[in-house]
Amino acid sequence: RTLRMVSRIKSDTGVDAAAHLTCVGATRDEVDAVVRGYREAGISRIVALRGDPPEGIGQPFTPHPQGYQNAADLVAGIRGIGDFDISVAAYPERHPQSPDWDTDIENLKRKLGAGAARAITQMFFDNDDYFRFVDRARKAGITAPIVPGIQPIHSFKQISGFAARCGASVPDWLAQRFEGLEEDPETHALVASAVAAEQVLELVDHGITEFHFYTLNRSNLVLALARLLGVRPS
Repeated sequence: RTLRMVSRIKSDTGVDAAAHLTCVGATRDEVDAVVRGYREAGISRIVALRGDPPEGIGQPFTPHPQGYQNAADLVAGIRGIGDFDISVAAYPERHPQSPDWDTDIENLKRKLGAGAARAITQMFFDNDDYFRFVDRARKAGITAPIVPGIQPIHSFKQISGFAARCGASVPDWLAQRFEGLEEDPETHALVASAVAAEQVLELVDHGITEFHFYTLNRSNLVLALARLLGVRPS
């Protein structure tokens, strides 16, 4: 399904969409077959992720006995098949399963060292978390781009619940902005656009020029945000 989608996006729009790929519940041969399918279809960009356990976020991850063991292993496998532009995940507030910061940063270094070109962060709502993370990474010798992942809040209740499961904190000031708006979708959308725009503009002021927006299949809020930022879809 992903192959069909990214192929259609490329053929219909000319945009070189990135296919997301995980190693959950699959053998190396199965994953490699998918990667070769991307190569044959002319798809050159892949976001390589370990993936969440079938039991859900926060549960222990058990790799397939004949599969890739982790994201770094997956990146190396992809790199062995073709000259893909590979992105991997990074966690400004640390991966929930990382015991400490040293382990977390070393894992990111392994993924980049295996052949990834950049890291895309998990969502965060306090830009200081991102700045501190980038500083840690640079001090550890990581020079690859670290692209901030921005989550427009289409539903504060849903996003805050998701954030809690994936280790992203929700500041009190953010909760206060959305307080009482559960039954007021129009105001909620306006506040969400303003909050996301404020976050991105502050990052721009600090020299950030690339962003990854998590749409969760809801494009309207991201389109509104693009307008606020002066970007018009072609």
